[in-house]
Amino acid sequence: MTTNEPESVVIIGGGPAGLTAAWELVKDGSNAYDVTLLEESEEFGGIARTVKHDGNRMDIGGHRFFSKDERIMDWWQETLPLQGAPSYDDKKLGRDTHDLEPGGPDPEIEDKVMLKRHRVSRIYWNKHFLDYPISLSLDTLKAMGPKITMKAGFSYLKSMVHKLPEDNLENFYINRFGRVLYSMFFEGYTEKLWGRHPSVISADWGSQRVKGLSISEVLKNAVQKLMPKQRDNSEVETSLIEEFWYPKLGPGQLWETVKDNCEARGVKVKTDAKVVGVNRGADGRIASVLVRHSDGTQETLEADQFISSMPVKDLVEAMDTEQQPVPSDMRHIAEGLPYRDFVTVGLLVKHLKLKNTTDIPTLGNPPIVPDCWIYVQDPGYKVGRLQIFNNWSPYLVKDVDDTVWIGLEYFCEEGDEFWNMSDEDATKFAIHELTRMGVIAGPDDVLDSHRERVKKAYPAYFDTYDQMPELVEYLDSFGNLYCVGRNGQHRYNNMDHSMATSMEAVDNIRTHKTSKNNVWSVNTDKSYHESK
Repeated sequence: MTTNEPESVVIIGGGPAGLTAAWELVKDGSNAYDVTLLEESEEFGGIARTVKHDGNRMDIGGHRFFSKDERIMDWWQETLPLQGAPSYDDKKLGRDTHDLEPGGPDPEIEDKVMLKRHRVSRIYWNKHFLDYPISLSLDTLKAMGPKITMKAGFSYLKSMVHKLPEDNLENFYINRFGRVLYSMFFEGYTEKLWGRHPSVISADWGSQRVKGLSISEVLKNAVQKLMPKQRDNSEVETSLIEEFWYPKLGPGQLWETVKDNCEARGVKVKTDAKVVGVNRGADGRIASVLVRHSDGTQETLEADQFISSMPVKDLVEAMDTEQQPVPSDMRHIAEGLPYRDFVTVGLLVKHLKLKNTTDIPTLGNPPIVPDCWIYVQDPGYKVGRLQIFNNWSPYLVKDVDDTVWIGLEYFCEEGDEFWNMSDEDATKFAIHELTRMGVIAGPDDVLDSHRERVKKAYPAYFDTYDQMPELVEYLDSFGNLYCVGRNGQHRYNNMDHSMATSMEAVDNIRTHKTSKNNVWSVNTDKSYHESK
């Protein structure tokens, strides 16, 4: 490479991390980088994509657009500007829209717009709907009853005095909520999510996902909400944030827009491009990747720099060839990294059996409940969480006034009984659970359905996970390889953290920084997530 030639970069993966890296490299229009982005599927956004089905749209997993990193908030708003006029539901429900963006697009006219949303989430437990995150509201105390409430209170006080060593997720939760609340609301749900008991899961997962959340934080938040001073979201624990942004047509809309922007700046985007080989040069750096297409054809792409958001397990497998074997201990760690897979069943229903008992007005005839999410922390159900897409954006639902579009989220293992169910059987199972919960009256209320399966949705924190630092050292030794994103780092990152890893990687490429500690340390420092 001469000084006049652009530096070539191959990016593996068209999810948030890969697309962020691509745009960061080309957004200044300097043509300093020749960028190729490889996506195995035909869709963009990874698990932040939007699934389209007969005029209705599904968000895989639910994606709040909120970050305490101002770079990310600005980045999103530059891609999809904030609404400057009321959305359909704002008008219909007479919402206060004084804080809309002056000069921003009208979502009733423009599609490329970010909506401002209010988050409502609840827990389904023991045939009761409780606040999420769990609070000490009157409804919660009433549902628990005086005996359990007393036990929970004393248990929490004990946890404040007697701290357990945080060498597993169970102790992490007990230290923050007490053993009684842990056993009621966290133990069974965590086992449902991961397929493992919290006692064998690393506390790292809690420190990344729950961070400062505890009973004391919940109480503090409840008291401060009663104060006349308006708090900025930067002052609130992330799990308690009540307002967020959301693309009009779902999260995939933003990533499809980023992809289009990248192509307009010269990024070569290749779909149906699965990386099956990673080749090293004589200098020990990564020299090229071997790409296979579904028609059986293959191509080799050489580059100066490589950014990978593919699962680290698959990356190491692609590196391991007869000519260039991966050391056996590194191969062992990579092969042992576990994942949790994910199935969403979307049900379009005529109406909900649930009544809106809140003071929050909602769409629908009769009005639906206002929840974005309902966490099913009752161990009597396999479903882990419900999404009500009407409340994320009215534009996700073709007939938003007269139908309710619900997503039921199931955690499973690729190839297990639930994963292998036919669409028809999975739909029947979901309808039965929703009926038994009292959310719908029965199968006759269901108008349409769609089942979506997602592989390697959640990197898990057990088995060989505790040996990841050794694997990180090995991967960093190649010099021109950057591992980014949720699967690229085997870390259960939020979308903004995945983006931040790519921003750090691109900054390293620009500045010729050798250490990659900044790339791997995103979302490991508590203060990074909790304060701006």
